[in-house]
Amino acid sequence: MTNPPVTLSGHSGHAIAALIEGSERGMPVLLAHGGGQTKRAWKRVAALLAENGFRAIALDLRGHGDSAWAEDGAYDIVDFAGDLIAIAGSLGRKPALIGASLGGLAGIMAEGEVATGSFASLTLVDITPQMEAGGVARVVGFMAAHAREGFASPEEAARVISEYLPQRPSRKASSGLAHYLRQKANGRYYWHWDPAFIDGIMRRHAERGDSSDYGRTELGEAASRLALPVHLIRGGSSDLVSPEAVAHFRDLVPHAEYSDIADATHMVVGDQNDAFGDAILDFLVRMHGKGIAA
Repeated sequence: MTNPPVTLSGHSGHAIAALIEGSERGMPVLLAHGGGQTKRAWKRVAALLAENGFRAIALDLRGHGDSAWAEDGAYDIVDFAGDLIAIAGSLGRKPALIGASLGGLAGIMAEGEVATGSFASLTLVDITPQMEAGGVARVVGFMAAHAREGFASPEEAARVISEYLPQRPSRKASSGLAHYLRQKANGRYYWHWDPAFIDGIMRRHAERGDSSDYGRTELGEAASRLALPVHLIRGGSSDLVSPEAVAHFRDLVPHAEYSDIADATHMVVGDQNDAFGDAILDFLVRMHGKGIAA
């Protein structure tokens, strides 16, 4: 992504940072990352989409990356959904939405509950309303572990990531990692997202006592109302979305297409990027044609 960041207007004018690749004439594709990630997670996917005529719009979800933090702690799924709906409505053409994990949950809620008809299609990356409790606990635990105290150095953060993702080559404290860290006046490095986001997840889990942390029933009901083209992509080694969860989702959304990316974990975007990108592109082209209208 070589273009400078832009600021888009989310729900109630919430400032959402974005990187845009591709022709202005291309069909817009919104890219919504997972919790704790940023728009940079979509770098290679956005380039692939742009090369094929689409206009890729990679977002920093509220409280993440360069987007504004929610002063009132508004980080429930409906809040993220509201931002996606507002941005989609500002584009002048109904966009396709690709949502990974948190971004996918927000997409389900946006299209199935809050504002049906906001998107032209929905691609869900390793996320369904029914999530494995152990996988959810692992993700939340990783995010919460260093949210407040931060790291002594980027190298320490790189080591923690390597321990969390042992299947990947060890990540050095490169310029890429710098996009996920910010150094504060005390000299320590912190994740580039609002700690109130993970605090909210843990609080809702304690209040609701459900294994999904997000309200499995309401998400399932929203998913059952999806009428647009839907594509579920699962990491073949995911610990968050089981084969049983896929079957449950396909019962809820019988018309949904399904792709399984072998050897990829919940972090499908980074684990098997080429296969993942190919699966995304194939679906979009079949559903919408080439990105740029003739």
